[in-house]
Amino acid sequence: MRAFLPLTAVATATLLLTAVTGAAPAAADRSPDGAPLTKVSHGDPYADCTIGARSPDSVVYPSTEVEPYLSVDPRDPKRVVTVFQQDRWNDGGARGLAAAWTTDGRTFRRSTLPFSLCAPGGADFERASDPWVSTGPDGTVYAGGEGIDFTRSTRSALLAATSRDGGRTWHDLTTTHVDEEPFFNDKPSLTADPIRKGTAYQVWDRLDNDPPGPSSLDGPGYISLTRDGGRTWSRARPFVDTSAVPNTQTIGHLIVVDRRTGTLYDFFDQITYADDLSTVVEAHYAVVTSTDAGETWSSPVTVARDSSVPEVDPNDPSKLLRSAATLPSPAVDPKTGALYMAYEGSDFSGGKFDAVQLVRSTDGGRTWGAPELISPEGVPAFSPSIAVDEHGTVALTYHDLRFLKPGDTTTLPTAYQLATLAHGDPERRTERRISRVFDWLQAPYAGGYFLGDYQGLVADGKGVRAVLTETNSGAPQNRTDVYSGSFRTR
Repeated sequence: MRAFLPLTAVATATLLLTAVTGAAPAAADRSPDGAPLTKVSHGDPYADCTIGARSPDSVVYPSTEVEPYLSVDPRDPKRVVTVFQQDRWNDGGARGLAAAWTTDGRTFRRSTLPFSLCAPGGADFERASDPWVSTGPDGTVYAGGEGIDFTRSTRSALLAATSRDGGRTWHDLTTTHVDEEPFFNDKPSLTADPIRKGTAYQVWDRLDNDPPGPSSLDGPGYISLTRDGGRTWSRARPFVDTSAVPNTQTIGHLIVVDRRTGTLYDFFDQITYADDLSTVVEAHYAVVTSTDAGETWSSPVTVARDSSVPEVDPNDPSKLLRSAATLPSPAVDPKTGALYMAYEGSDFSGGKFDAVQLVRSTDGGRTWGAPELISPEGVPAFSPSIAVDEHGTVALTYHDLRFLKPGDTTTLPTAYQLATLAHGDPERRTERRISRVFDWLQAPYAGGYFLGDYQGLVADGKGVRAVLTETNSGAPQNRTDVYSGSFRTR
């Protein structure tokens, strides 16, 4: 949900970004490289739900699907499960979370995730957010998310459920942790261990603003895990401490696992604020390591400076965008163990706008190389997702604004790109467009025009599979849909 206190998207009017010129391809072009995207969001299972209005100013966007993630069954790459927010609210969360599953890689069928009161048999929360999904080596699918109350209480909870039939049905609904204000739980992710059957890890940041007011923020990383296929989860506990530095929080925790050694790597952003919590003093990405399946963790190692700046429309900085700033996207090479982290940063624009950057470690995360620019120079780019295939090819998806023309303040032409780097070498980079060109300004507005704080990308045997959000123009009752496609990387 990204509810950290002093949002970095402030003072946007001071930014001066450079518009990018280019001719937009036809909007009907669904598949520039011949690998079709398939629509995975069909209908609205929560259309009749009236739960969750926070105030008279609360606006729900019906039939919107945003912030997708996905998982592929390691035994069969055609068995795919995607998850996403369904019916986004302007002031936090969605009516619920939904899933779409396929057994042939092409035809997706819908199921509901039991994470809010809008879902049949759902958890006792008015809204839900932050969908995540991961599939274990035995085919067990684990879904995670966040339940939120606004009117009855101030609760926020971490939720998990499992499916043993490829996403058709969901069971073992578990509240892994719940808090009332002044605590708030945010940005959970969930990772199934690829070599330990029945084991999965849910991680998030737990914000503490007690007593409310300046100089009292703390935001450690928390973890809960299952060893029995999601039937039970351990009591949540902190595993990344922030108490040593006042007014410091973490966000964006995400675990990847080295299949050769079983080592766990948790990546996150660490942000320190001024005493009055109004400005960021320092921010950097870091990683902690576990060699005993999550029982104990190392001290943090700095990965890269967080140089992200507010996400805005370059031609009209008063229009806020909302994407993946402050959220790392890590991956590990399954053959060599090399670690990669993609992120939004402004190192290559002199602090003017964000682009997609990549860093690499070849010694188990102990040291990290300098950032490399992956998206085109001079082009604002957002929401990187990363995966590494069986041959060591690094793949990244992101959306950028290369089709935006100077002076255009009525539309924001946007498209997703797929970049591949053979053996992680930026000198061997290729890129192709994988979506149609769509207008970002048609997206629901939730702290910015919102496609999601993340999109999804995973290796699927032959290459990678992506899931992404596109907008629909002239469709106020169906502003966005989710699409997925499989792409070769060689």
